[in-house]
Formats: sequence, structure tokens, C-alpha cells
Amino acid sequence: MSDGGKARELYEALGWHEGPKLYETVVVPWLDRAGGGYRAWLATAAEYRSWWTEKETVPDGQELLWELYALSRVSDLLLAFQPPAGEVNCPDLRLRLSEHEYLGLFTSLGMTPFKGSTFDPFLHEIVEVEQADDPHAAIEIMEFVRPGLLLGQLLFSRAGVRVRAGVEHAQRGVADRSPLFWTFRRRHRPTVDLSQGWGRNSQWRTDFRLDYRTPIADLLNVAEDREIDGSTEISPDHPANLSPEERLLTPDERRELLRHRCLLRVPEAADVLAGSPNWERDLMPFGWRLPDSEQ
Repeated sequence: MSDGGKARELYEALGWHEGPKLYETVVVPWLDRAGGGYRAWLATAAEYRSWWTEKETVPDGQELLWELYALSRVSDLLLAFQPPAGEVNCPDLRLRLSEHEYLGLFTSLGMTPFKGSTFDPFLHEIVEVEQADDPHAAIEIMEFVRPGLLLGQLLFSRAGVRVRAGVEHAQRGVADRSPLFWTFRRRHRPTVDLSQGWGRNSQWRTDFRLDYRTPIADLLNVAEDREIDGSTEISPDHPANLSPEERLLTPDERRELLRHRCLLRVPEAADVLAGSPNWERDLMPFGWRLPDSEQ
């Protein structure tokens, strides 16, 4: 199942579909064809361990990383019930599913929906910020836009939330509109992932970001022996591993970008960074990881 495999098949079928009954016409037949073996294959990734390198027990580890990425593309495409706060990367409204149908697809693949109550960057993606009068006010969830999905311990997608926050914690226009990394598309903001700019087939050989919530700790962007993901500590002790633009971000700004997948406020070095008009898109956080002491 290379080059996106079954999930790529679904993604392309969704794009070709015209007319009503998208779920019944495209999604249900695809689920029937995928079958129980596909669900069992996905479940290989549900608990934290180095399954992606265990060739004897998980011979398709690399392909499973690509397949999870392709499934995330399907999810992004189907999130048409997000509020149309902007037209950047706006999905075709022909692809609208109800929330019930959207969840039906992914729960059929073994995933569990969640919302939560207290804001948690592991679980929640900021869709819109209401600026609190108190600049020190912590980030507070005001409304859920969509549920998130877990595959066992593995985070598949974060729940979308509208929040209220003081400007020192999340700035309106930055936390909800700056580029969202490790993401293929959103209606309301620009996105950056490693598939962009590659050809029709090559783009599907993109690894899915692996974040695990275990009983011991949250493990972010794990896969320590891969060439890109999880290869660069972002602590102040390792500045040489970062690009000039990345070194201009403070250690706290780099940690927040890794945790939230975006910047939360205008960086302290914004005046210097302004000399590089595309500095946000030139960031390459895909190989970042927290120091072991912070995991």
C-alpha cells in the first residue's frame, strides 16, 4: 500500500465526487473495501513503541507512517463544517459531511472522538481567539468547533476550539491565523507540511507526525532515529542545529511552536525577522523535539 495506499484512494474519490450523498456514495463503499485488515494495520500505531523501525514485527512501518499522513489529508479535506473565517485553502463545499458522518468514518477505523474541558495544546487547536481585557488571562475554551480523534495513545487530530485569552498567552491574528505546521489544509489559515511543493506521487510519501499521550508523559514528534522527524533538540544548548530564522525565536517560542504547531504571539525578534518576508514559511520545525528532560 505505497504512495498513500487506501487513504489516497479515498482522498481522490472524494475530490472526484459530484452530487449529494457523499457519505453513502463514497465513504461507506470505501470502508467496506478497506475491511478489518486495514483497521488492524492502523492499530499497530496505537501504542507508543518504535513500531516504525521494527521491521521483523511491523514490516510496513514506513508505509504506515505514509498511510496515517494520507488519512490526515482525508480528515483535512472533510473538515468543511469549520466556520468560513477565511478563504485560505478553502475546501470545496461539495465535500461537506455532517459531524456525525465525519466521526462515523474515523470511528469505523478504530479512532475515539474527544473534546476535553480545559485547554490543552496536545488536544486542542486554536481556531479563533477572543482577546481578553486582562493581558495575563490564561487560555480558556469558549466553544468547540469540532471534536478531535485519538487512535489509542496516538493523537490523530486535535479538537478545534474558540478560546479567550490574554495577549501574553495567545494573540488574536497570530494564534489563530499564522501558518499551522504539520497540516495540509484549513479553511481559516495558511498551512505548511512537508508534502507541499512535491509532485503528484512524491507528496504522498510524507510521514505523519507522531504524538503520544502515555500514562507517563506526552511524547511529541517522536521517532528518534528517523532522518527528519524528532532529530533536533530545540533547547538553548543546541542552537547550531537551527536555521538563522529559527535561532531568532526564543526557546519559549520554539517550544510553543512545537506544542501548538503554530506561533501564539508576534515573536520578540519580529523587527529583525521582517527583513525576511517569507520567514514564517521558511521555518522547518518538522525535525524538532523537546529535550528528554522536558518530555
